Amino acid sequence: MIIPRFYDNLEEHFSPKRILLVFGPRRVGKTTLLNGMLDRTHLRYKFDTGENLSTQHVLGAQETRVLNRYVDDFQLIALDEAQNITNIGMGLKMIIDAHPDLKMIATGSSSFDLRLRTSEPLTGRKTLILLFPISQIELRQLYSPYDLRLQLDERLVLGSYPDVLTASTIDEKITVLKELADAYLFKDVLAIEGRKGSKFITDLAKMLALQVGYEVSTNELATNLGVDAKTIERYLDLLEQTFVIFRLGSFSRNLRSELRRKQKFYFYDTGVRNAIIGQFNELNSRNDVGALWENFIVAERLKKRSYHNIYGSSYFWRTHSQKEIDLVEERDGKLFAFECKWSTRKEVKPPREWTTNYPEAEFKVITPENYLEFVT
Repeated sequence: MIIPRFYDNLEEHFSPKRILLVFGPRRVGKTTLLNGMLDRTHLRYKFDTGENLSTQHVLGAQETRVLNRYVDDFQLIALDEAQNITNIGMGLKMIIDAHPDLKMIATGSSSFDLRLRTSEPLTGRKTLILLFPISQIELRQLYSPYDLRLQLDERLVLGSYPDVLTASTIDEKITVLKELADAYLFKDVLAIEGRKGSKFITDLAKMLALQVGYEVSTNELATNLGVDAKTIERYLDLLEQTFVIFRLGSFSRNLRSELRRKQKFYFYDTGVRNAIIGQFNELNSRNDVGALWENFIVAERLKKRSYHNIYGSSYFWRTHSQKEIDLVEERDGKLFAFECKWSTRKEVKPPREWTTNYPEAEFKVITPENYLEFVT
């Protein structure tokens, strides 16, 4: 099965004197996307990988003569796994400055590593694309709304990584997820920290997985894991920068009843979340369906906003009396509140404190019956 990607035609995103940088978690299909573009292009191209030692030497050397020989008369330079090259940002800058008509594309799995190394040298010289696990936007090109609804149970349990979607059986899908969690998920974090393995990272991820949908206290995590809060915050940042998790802060206009400076963490993929805690049982035998649905919707909405350039800020809202709204978006000076409900057996209304303090805000309940409009 060939799954169409939102950025299927990467050549549309090339701009003069700018390098196209494609980021994203490991195993989401960046190399496949790049190879697909190269198969279709009419440009004379050079494909290389940052894992090649000679490439690391050439692009990390920052020698104009060497870089010019590397470019030769190619019209396109395509570099996969660019984060493996020391000082890659400066090397790319020197190339694009000397060859302004050259088209260049680089992919990288670790946002922290590649963004850090390319941020300053490539200021004004880069176009960024973030590639996620397969989105409902992309699956909508293959399946009808009816079929996508039938697949929801599996998406919540097994997620949407390409290798999971293309695996033939449930057992094969679970094997893919276990391998992803064991061999790939924390690879960038470990590389950044200079470690070969760390039970601490796995334990932290498990605690976050069990707290999806709830506010997370760094002090509580620190106590349970036997480290200080600064260490927890550093690793939370690393897990974010390497696309394992993302966070929402609490929305507040400084009303006394509202929680402030709180945060929730979600996983980019629910299958990964379930692999971390080793739970792949069906929804009818789980007690975390609400949390899975909330994670799925918040993550799919993030993908939609990223792909369609819907600018604004995202939060959750909660009061000290435990009144809550799962997702609040602030866009163009307006507030939009969304509550995620897997079950629709009773009517859901916004909390009175919310409607009293934010009477102009829109409110909508996101259910399996209406979710596609919200995420595609």
